[in-house]
Amino acid sequence: MTDEQSKSYVALVAVLSLVWFLGACLDVAGQTPTQAQPQRRSGLMGSMPPPPVMASKPSPRGEEVGENDVVRVDTHLITVPVVVRDQQGRHVTGLTASAFQLYEDGLPQRVATFATSDTPFEIALFLDTSGSTSADIALIRGAANAFIESLRPGDRVAILSFTTAEDGREKLATVAVQSYLTADRQALREALQNIRASNGTPYYDAVERTVRDIFHDPPTPESRGRRALVALTDGVDSSSLTDFGSIRKHFVEAGLLAYFIEIDTEDYVEDRLLVDCNDDRTLRLSHAQLERYRRNFDPRADAADYADFCRLGSFERMAINRSLYKLARWEMGQLASDTGGRTFQATGLDAARDAFAEVAAEIGRQYSIGYYSTNPATDGRFRKISVDVRGITGALVSAREGYKAIQR
Repeated sequence: MTDEQSKSYVALVAVLSLVWFLGACLDVAGQTPTQAQPQRRSGLMGSMPPPPVMASKPSPRGEEVGENDVVRVDTHLITVPVVVRDQQGRHVTGLTASAFQLYEDGLPQRVATFATSDTPFEIALFLDTSGSTSADIALIRGAANAFIESLRPGDRVAILSFTTAEDGREKLATVAVQSYLTADRQALREALQNIRASNGTPYYDAVERTVRDIFHDPPTPESRGRRALVALTDGVDSSSLTDFGSIRKHFVEAGLLAYFIEIDTEDYVEDRLLVDCNDDRTLRLSHAQLERYRRNFDPRADAADYADFCRLGSFERMAINRSLYKLARWEMGQLASDTGGRTFQATGLDAARDAFAEVAAEIGRQYSIGYYSTNPATDGRFRKISVDVRGITGALVSAREGYKAIQR
């Protein structure tokens, strides 16, 4: 090749390289962001992974979401159960997501998930059978059956109760799952036949079991996270391995509703506590109950002062029992308030059927709204929630009052 030909060849290669480079630039510039793929470059610098995809911050005034739409961002979903009534107290149904405006600490939030009052529910039905007679068990079964029959065909129910297990010479009250979540009404009726009386009240353990076992798996697409505990109990724990602070945290984090039908057993228990310890009719407060009383109401006292129930006088027994019932009612009310549920009073098991009917009506007319807070702080502070309904003059709204932010 002559010198002149060599120079021409080099010039041609340079021109072709320039054309190729400009074409590649134009090709990349013409692509949309989803078409342009990050390239991995190898060599002395090693492999360079593509940059992470950052989730955009949700707008507090974003577009409406439908019932089947889910908007996900990298924060904690806050669920808000809502019941709407008109000025005459009648339930308002048929509303869509666009009818609701959510606020957290006064700042508007975007509705990310929405379920109408027609969406099925998943319910853990907990029946406190501690200290009940055979006649009481029959009343409990009847009230529970009526509640289950009043639910809608798509609603699924699990049943929990107490039972007594043998541990050597000792009899221990434990939590028994009589049925896991099912819509089979016949199977639920048969499960109710298995409930028995127990000699203790591991109430906290039952609530913890609901979170850990019954609602362990993610909610079904049909229920869209509409899940609740419905408990028939006096709420006075006697033997649990967990405590209220622990179950409250886990329950709220699970996004469950809490409905309590509070049975008034205080007078019945008090009468038996005042009986002499040598009498077969006596009922003794457990070590766990005495220690719970000391921690909450007499923290400066020595633990030995409450070590022996039979050494306590009648007045002390009565005062301790009343304080424990007061504490139980506060705890049930707090858990209901935390989650957007409610408490219902029942003077006895014969009145439980009416209370169950109220719970079923409440569940059947409830909306469920979810949002991702625009406040990213993980400071553990309480955040107040409020809900407005557009288009209904004088609408009465019952909703979750607020929640505590995750603390890290």
